Amino acid sequence: MAVVVPAHNEERLLQRTLITMPSFVDDVVVIDDASTDRTFQVASALADGRIRVHRHRANRGVGAAIVTGYRLALEAGALAIGVMAGDAQMHPEDLAGLALPVVRGETDYAKGDRFSHPEAHRVIPVERSIAGHALSALTRRAARLSSLSDSQCGYTVISARAARQIDLDAVFPRYGYPNDLLGKIAAQGLRIRDVPVRPVYGDETSGVRPWHVVVILGIIARIAWDRRTHDAAHDAPLDFDAQSHTKRLTLERE
Repeated sequence: MAVVVPAHNEERLLQRTLITMPSFVDDVVVIDDASTDRTFQVASALADGRIRVHRHRANRGVGAAIVTGYRLALEAGALAIGVMAGDAQMHPEDLAGLALPVVRGETDYAKGDRFSHPEAHRVIPVERSIAGHALSALTRRAARLSSLSDSQCGYTVISARAARQIDLDAVFPRYGYPNDLLGKIAAQGLRIRDVPVRPVYGDETSGVRPWHVVVILGIIARIAWDRRTHDAAHDAPLDFDAQSHTKRLTLERE
């Protein structure tokens, strides 16, 4: 299994992300998206047989960084590819719960669901919860999914088959990529599963700005239009597997 770590100006938290990566991960692909701090140096200092670093010469956005990581992982033969941001906001112990249903062939795309975690009401800031629920509802409706929670969570695992089936070149390169990717996965009839993960918030400053919401709404509108035209002859919602995985699971390395 591979994990893509997109990182832009994450010199302070990147090391924590990398040294806590679960041992069952065979390939860690750090994508430095043209950071202006010491992100590249921090990642390079930890590079070994498992961790490798690729650097974008120009800033291309988090979505583009993930696509670069997907491609590198696929070239290396990964069968499942996770995404863990370089800001240490994704708890490493939750990765197994995301990976197992993909590795077992039960779903094509497992995505983190912070809202279903028991600590959500205590940890997630109210304004983020309101915005997240609203965007999830809009994305769910636009993509014609029967169920979807926490569309903006970037903690995910995708199968290699699914990653090859979607048009990676067309994935939105910046904020808004989670919604765009969900729309593309749904349009292909691939299976999506929500998996509860711990909401982690530290003292980092959010990079989300009000205009990002406008961009996301535009992406959601495009998803709705694409689905309306695509589903004209197939007027039925896609199957969405929203089973919860709350037990700690351990992957056996092959």
